[in-house]
Amino acid sequence: MQRSTGEYKIKPIKRKIRDLLGHPYPQRIPKEVFVEQWVGISTDEFHRAKDADVQCMRNRHPLIELGWSRSDCIRYLTSLGLSETPKSSCQGCPYHGNAQWRHIRDTSPQEWRDVVEFDAAIRRGNARANASGNPLLIQAFLHRSRVPLSEAPIDHVTAAEATALEEGVVNGCSPWACRSEAGPTQDDIGLAS
Repeated sequence: MQRSTGEYKIKPIKRKIRDLLGHPYPQRIPKEVFVEQWVGISTDEFHRAKDADVQCMRNRHPLIELGWSRSDCIRYLTSLGLSETPKSSCQGCPYHGNAQWRHIRDTSPQEWRDVVEFDAAIRRGNARANASGNPLLIQAFLHRSRVPLSEAPIDHVTAAEATALEEGVVNGCSPWACRSEAGPTQDDIGLAS
């Protein structure tokens, strides 16, 4: 969902950076004024590390600079008593697996209500498109089963999920490294024609 990365993460971050620098849009930002943004991508996913696409931002990747893998990060967090630190991801990310949906449902009732409501809302279409008379061509769902999240089979543990759990892999994203940049398939984002 490249659009969600841009709309809900990158644009708000850029807008806030401009405000913090004292140059809200459409003011030009002088060349010598910039922020250094640290992005937590480890060596396992070095291919997701990217330079900022605007002059006023410089991305740094301290975990890559340290040569740290995800395992190194987990080892360090565990040494600080923070072994239960989850990997970051958007609350309503269509890349969540059943374990992530179960976790939201079972540990955060308000977040669960929010994602179920969001899941229903995406099938009503975009307000701007609806206002201009553009009909929905497909239906979108957050769960890959292509049914409403409230009805999705999230208690089912898939073979891929079982393997990932055994290996300690938890899916997640960061603002500049959402997995959607690889280009989602219709199956990835639960689209049905």
